[in-house]
Amino acid sequence: MNHLQIKFSDRKSEIDLYQLQELLNVSAFWAKGRSIEDLDIAIANSEPVISVCDRDRLIGFARATSDGIYRATIWDVVIHPEYQHSGLGSNLVETVLRHPRMRSVERVYLMTTHHQGFYEKIGFQPNTTTTMVLHNRANRTFLAATEVQLQESPKQFRAMSAEC
Repeated sequence: MNHLQIKFSDRKSEIDLYQLQELLNVSAFWAKGRSIEDLDIAIANSEPVISVCDRDRLIGFARATSDGIYRATIWDVVIHPEYQHSGLGSNLVETVLRHPRMRSVERVYLMTTHHQGFYEKIGFQPNTTTTMVLHNRANRTFLAATEVQLQESPKQFRAMSAEC
């Protein structure tokens, strides 16, 4: 890692999806095998998206989703193994948190499997009260039926909502 030229960016257009796919495959057991198409969708629907490059090589990545005021979640925090334990991971998370979309958010969540201590050093605290999850891929039939109802006219939708 001699002569590093580290650059942080919040420009989604600068992210090479193929390098991102490789970074996730090498650095994140929980993100192996993600398709280029799915990564493109995830990035398009996230703000901020922060990348870290050493020259032209993608070595770090994180993204967040937020309503801008009440809640946000940080996703997919990765640093290439060759660059870990250098402070880049903390800097990456702090860059996400300083982004204008995240600065005023009341609560920021993240999920981690093995790195609670890393996030605690940044200021995150364990949270046992938000442990529910819905695996949508297993519920496609339910979602398809709901989608059909939501595509009805607004007047019919109001009537259906009143029944609930």
